[in-house]
Amino acid sequence: MFDFSVLSQLPFLLSGFEITVLLALTTAVTTTVTGLVLAIGRLYGPKWLSVIVTFYIDTMRAIPELAVLVWIYFSVPILIGLPLPPFWAALLAMTIQVSAYAAEMYRAGITSVRRGQTQAGLSLGMSGWEILTRILLPQAFIRMLPNYGSFLTVVIKDTAIASMVAVPELMRNSEALAMQIYRPVELYTIAIILYFCLLFPTTRLINIIYRRIAHLGRS
Repeated sequence: MFDFSVLSQLPFLLSGFEITVLLALTTAVTTTVTGLVLAIGRLYGPKWLSVIVTFYIDTMRAIPELAVLVWIYFSVPILIGLPLPPFWAALLAMTIQVSAYAAEMYRAGITSVRRGQTQAGLSLGMSGWEILTRILLPQAFIRMLPNYGSFLTVVIKDTAIASMVAVPELMRNSEALAMQIYRPVELYTIAIILYFCLLFPTTRLINIIYRRIAHLGRS
């Protein structure tokens, strides 16, 4: 039977929920920016840069995120001789790993714009940078919104692996409490509800925005 007395532990769980939200937001920002830079480097950079970026993306997609997180958490402090707090280790690992997926999302969005629009921009005397920023990216951003919603969902869910390096996020706090008061069903149920409260509005908001501006991305 569900023991509602565990609700007295809600403030501790919510403190972990705040860390989850903070980690998800910072990761979303860093991976969104880094992914765009990687995609531009792969599509429009010199040949040697495109090869390096492609190798990086393929490599990151072939390695489990948890392996990257654990390696960074334990190896980076040894290599640089400085401590690396768990939160920053998780943010660094998720940025390195998830940026590869973000880059592919951007690349798909940019290449979905018809080549004729690039040729039209060139015929008007626009530079490559102007064509990218004024023609291609605005349409690509709109077209990739559904994928970006899925991308944010993955980012939020992936924050749970930060518990492996003792980041005091929602899963870590739930696990710690479950071991103390032996109420795993109640605690993990609350954790699931909190994740749902974060994920569902995020995906619905992205869908609503996309439905309203989807026509702007058609060409």
